[in-house]
Amino acid sequence: MTRPLTVLIDTCNHERYIEQAVVSAIEQDLSASDFEILVVDDGSTDLTPEIVRKFGPRVRLLSKRNGGQASAFNAGIPEAQGEVVAFLDGDDWFAPGKLTAVMNALEQHPEVAGVGHGYYEVDDETHETTVHALPHRKFLNLATPSAACECLLALPSLHMGAFTVRRTLVQKCLPIPERLIFDADFPIAMATVAAGALVLELPLFYYRRHADNLDAVDAANATRVRRKDEMIDIAYGVLNPMLLRMGVPKESVLALLDESWVGISRKLLRRYGGSRIKALQTEMRCFRYQYKDPGLAYSLFKYGVVGAATLLFPPRRFYQLRDWYGRRSLGRFREQFAKGR
Repeated sequence: MTRPLTVLIDTCNHERYIEQAVVSAIEQDLSASDFEILVVDDGSTDLTPEIVRKFGPRVRLLSKRNGGQASAFNAGIPEAQGEVVAFLDGDDWFAPGKLTAVMNALEQHPEVAGVGHGYYEVDDETHETTVHALPHRKFLNLATPSAACECLLALPSLHMGAFTVRRTLVQKCLPIPERLIFDADFPIAMATVAAGALVLELPLFYYRRHADNLDAVDAANATRVRRKDEMIDIAYGVLNPMLLRMGVPKESVLALLDESWVGISRKLLRRYGGSRIKALQTEMRCFRYQYKDPGLAYSLFKYGVVGAATLLFPPRRFYQLRDWYGRRSLGRFREQFAKGR
């Protein structure tokens, strides 16, 4: 039976938290007939499924083999019966009135594909709470490069748990590449912005920061930092062709993604190595982002010298040489070459 809204909760080994997440959805001030709650359990090995089953039949449980967040979305979204899908992680929870606020906003603004909002960040150990929210509501799109840059400032309001999207838009994002073990909500959020989104200034959900967060890591934990960086790099690789397929202007995609994408790709290549092709793609992406009309001489330098160097040297060696080049301010010779002197 089609309903106005589906609350989709993805979870894996959240036995300490899942009950609070589910109850926060059940206790929303909407009629039970207006929304369903669908929990996708991504192969938990603890008591998470048993806890969720306590809430049946009000809560529907979909269990699957462990595969990560993207695989959970790919399994759960086609099962959603609502015209609108509100997302929530199993270790977070909704604030009272969340669903009413976002559904009212969608009804008042039929032109937008989804609604985001602020949130409370709660430290699980200290219980310290920080509010993240825009000072006023804002409409977002990717129609121009300047609009894309404004979206970067509003990204926290498109955090998992902070956005609600019309199902017709969500379905266009499927299948999400299952290499995205986490951060799989990012392509959905950006697709929503591409189609037009409204961000409310209200904080309407609680994000729990705890030791097992996959997307909030301790800088001293090199293994988890690397995994986080790799997920971001993969997410950018997914977003670039997806946004272009949606008709987002190339200049807007560059403004939204390329500076951050270049930074994270360089960091991974410099520290851990990788393919020469990846290094070439990264440097050419940086070139296109930084220079909109570089001229023939500078283009020849970039493609003929820098491009050749990325293919000649292993990435870690290439970036050592690049750093050496930068420390000695040798760029002045490049600029003279570019100007034809």
